[in-house]
Amino acid sequence: MALLHQFKISKGQVTYKSRFLSSDSYQSNKELNRIAVSEFGTITMPDPCKNFFQRFLSRFELPKPTDNANVSFVTYKGDYYVSTETNSMHKIDPETLQAIQKVDWRKFIAVNGATAHPHTEPDGTSYNMGNSYTAKGSYYNIIRVPPTKKAEDETLEGATVLCSIPSVDKTKPSYYHSFAMSENYVVFIEQPIKMDLLKIVTGKLTGKSISDGISWDPKLNTIFHLIHKQTGKVSSVKYLAKPLSTFHQINAFEEDGFLIIDMCASDDGQAITNYNIQNLRKSGEALDEVYNTLCRVFPRRFVLPLNVDHDTPYAQNLIDRPDTTATATRTDKNKVFCTHEDLHGDDLHQYGGLEFPQINYGKYNTRPYCYFYGCGFRHLVGDTLIKMDLHGKHIKVWEHPGLYPSEPVFVPSPDATEEDDGVILSVVITPHKDKSTFLLVLDAKTFEELGRAVVPVNIPYGFHGAFNATA
Repeated sequence: MALLHQFKISKGQVTYKSRFLSSDSYQSNKELNRIAVSEFGTITMPDPCKNFFQRFLSRFELPKPTDNANVSFVTYKGDYYVSTETNSMHKIDPETLQAIQKVDWRKFIAVNGATAHPHTEPDGTSYNMGNSYTAKGSYYNIIRVPPTKKAEDETLEGATVLCSIPSVDKTKPSYYHSFAMSENYVVFIEQPIKMDLLKIVTGKLTGKSISDGISWDPKLNTIFHLIHKQTGKVSSVKYLAKPLSTFHQINAFEEDGFLIIDMCASDDGQAITNYNIQNLRKSGEALDEVYNTLCRVFPRRFVLPLNVDHDTPYAQNLIDRPDTTATATRTDKNKVFCTHEDLHGDDLHQYGGLEFPQINYGKYNTRPYCYFYGCGFRHLVGDTLIKMDLHGKHIKVWEHPGLYPSEPVFVPSPDATEEDDGVILSVVITPHKDKSTFLLVLDAKTFEELGRAVVPVNIPYGFHGAFNATA
C-alpha cells in the first residue's frame, strides 16, 4: 500500500511525517483485513465469505485497475499528485499528505493509464504517455497537458492526445515505464518487454497476476519513435537497436542535427521477475543467488541523426561527431540501426551498475549537460549513491556498509551558476538497526556528506520522490 513521506527542512530543523494513501484499494484491504484488490504482482483470491457459486463467478470478472498510487509524486499545473501506471491518480495536499481527490485519466482523454514519469516544460506544459486498447489493436498515446487552468477547471482539463502509435503486435504491446523528451521531440522507446493482453484480462480466471502476463522477447529489436511536440507528427524514420530493457532515461537533447538520448539500460528484460516478495525475503547465499542472475543496468548514449532523407547514404556510419563512439547506419528507406556508447568507465562495474538517474532537471532537462546522479546496485536494492561526470566519465561515490539509499534528488542552490551547485537528498534505510532511518544531505559538487536527520521510526525502501521549495 502506498505510504507517503515528507521531510520538511526549515530554520535548521527537520521534521518528518507519513501517511498511508487513502485509496479505494487501501480502504478495501483494510475493511476486509486481507488483499482484496489485485496489484501488479498479486492476484486477489475470491472472497471466502461468498458461497461456492459466487466465488466461481467472481473468477470471470475483469480485473479492476488499482488506484494504489505507490510509484511517484508528480505535478500537473502546479498541483501535486501521486501516481502509478493505471488510469487513477490522487491529488495530494503536499503539506498534510491528505488525498484530496481521485482523478481518472479516462474522464479527460481516451487512455487506459499513464506513466508515473511525466516531463514538464519550463512554461509548465506537461507530456506523458498512455496506452489505449481498441478492437483494432493496441496504441501508444502521447499526452499533452496545458500549463495553466481556470479557477473552475479540474487540473487535467484540456489534456489532449498528441498522437497515437500502433503497437507492432496488436495483442502484445510493449511495456514502458517512462519516455525521453528533447526540446522538439518526445521519444518513445518500444522495447521487447511484451504485455500479453489476453493473459492479463483472464488473470483472475487463471489465478495469474499482471506480472505473469509480461515477458521478454530477445528476438525483437528495440524501436525509437520520434514525435514532434508541436505538430504531433511521428517521424517516418524508425531508429532500431538490439534488444534492450530500459526503465529510466537520464536526459535527451538536440545538437548539430542529432538527437542524443542517455538512458539506463540492460541487455535483458527479465530482471523484474526477481523482485517477488519470495526473493526479497531471502538472505545470505540464497539472496546472493537471486542477485547473481540479474542483468546489470548501466548508463548508455544513443545518437540519432535527424536529417535522414533520400540522399542519405546506406551502410555507413552517419555520426560524424568525434565525441562519441555511438553509431547509426541506414539499413533501409526508413530504418536506421543504432549502437550505443557506454557512459561509464570500468570503475562503475564494481558498484553493480546504476539506476534511478537524476539530473539538475529544472535547468538542464532537454539541454546539453555534464552530471547525473543515481544509485549503485550491488544488491537487489541500491546500496551506494553515485555522481557521474560525463567529461571523462569519472564517478564520485557515497557508500556505507549496511546502509541503503533511495533515489538521489538534486536540489539547486539559490542563485546557482554551476550545474552541480546544490545538494543531493536521499532517504537511507538501515535494515540491521531498528528505527534509525535518516535523510541524507550531500554536497552535489564534492559528494561530501553535509548532514543527516535521523527518524525514530522504520521506513520501507522507496523509489521516486520530489522536492517542493516553499517560502
